[in-house]
Amino acid sequence: MRPTFTVQASDGAARAGRLVTAHGVVETPAFMPVGTYGTVKAMTPEELEGLGAQIILGNTFHLMLRPGAAIIAAHGGLHRFMHWQHPILTDSGGFQVFSLKSLRRITEEGVRFRSPLDGREVRLTPEDSMDVQLALRSDIAMALDDCTEHPATESEARESMERSVRWAARSHAHYYRGDAPDAPGGLFGIVQGGMHAALRLASLEALLRLDWPGLAVGGLAVGESEEQRLGVLESLVPHMPAGRPRYLMGVGRPQDIVAAVMRGIDLFDCVMPTRHARNGHLFTSTGVMNIRNSAYQDDLSPLDAACDCYTCRNYSRAYLRHLDRCNEMLGSRLNTIHNLHFYMGLMRSLRAAIAAGDLAAWARGFLTGRRAAGAVA
Repeated sequence: MRPTFTVQASDGAARAGRLVTAHGVVETPAFMPVGTYGTVKAMTPEELEGLGAQIILGNTFHLMLRPGAAIIAAHGGLHRFMHWQHPILTDSGGFQVFSLKSLRRITEEGVRFRSPLDGREVRLTPEDSMDVQLALRSDIAMALDDCTEHPATESEARESMERSVRWAARSHAHYYRGDAPDAPGGLFGIVQGGMHAALRLASLEALLRLDWPGLAVGGLAVGESEEQRLGVLESLVPHMPAGRPRYLMGVGRPQDIVAAVMRGIDLFDCVMPTRHARNGHLFTSTGVMNIRNSAYQDDLSPLDAACDCYTCRNYSRAYLRHLDRCNEMLGSRLNTIHNLHFYMGLMRSLRAAIAAGDLAAWARGFLTGRRAAGAVA
């Protein structure tokens, strides 16, 4: 089933919408927890549902290496393999290949790289990526792109962007090819172009020659400044089709999500809430708390008095610090429950503020409170 999208409310550039897929409806703006190996670390699907997660992200690169697309296809796709019955978006593998700079070689055909698992040579072309994602039967698949490095000169960014455009066309042709089984979902294109506004617009113009049910902004959260990232969004997003969802890939700090929503972005993903949880960094109503700090050793108060998650209702800061210091896996689980609850609550608040036409005031209060608290306590 091809995903469809409708905007139900707007406030400035921000939109609240409904993304309908074969496995259910996603209310946007939405955050997608990352399920790298077919699991959101430390969480059961039922727990994710309880926290309010509507859609998760699966990693094509990691799943093609292990357990392999064939075994997932034998289960009927990723939904059945991991017992998650709601929407799934799969990335193309492009960003993971980008991160393997010393192990990869990019050509017009695609990418050849040394597997980080066993060192064997692996090929990933646009057609390979589509075949894997079709086997995974995700609701939303992503075109294979060449993630532009940062910093990049105009000529470097142009070469990378134009390669991504050519790969996007090959991805689209293969995903929707006539002799293939009916596509289980829809394929999103990815706008590239580095920090260069003209290249971003050229990428978008080229992509719009094909029919995509949604578009993503790639190549951000790769080391650029906040000012550069917002500049890209401000120059690009107003030109993106209003009737299709807009996905900002890999951006995950709460304040960055709020800023992007205010500029018209609908979908987000990042490993930050789960990875931070495993490293003792917890998102609270006043900022980020490092539970490993000695100040919490004897602290009997809940993690966040303003939070009603399972962790905050039942456990003290002292207990969470104790679990972390003992490397008890329950600590990672409780921290993850809290962080994902925070992110799901953030998205609900954003949707409500847009619907009420009160986003600017809500955002000022949210961002002011976090600046006053500092980065990490």
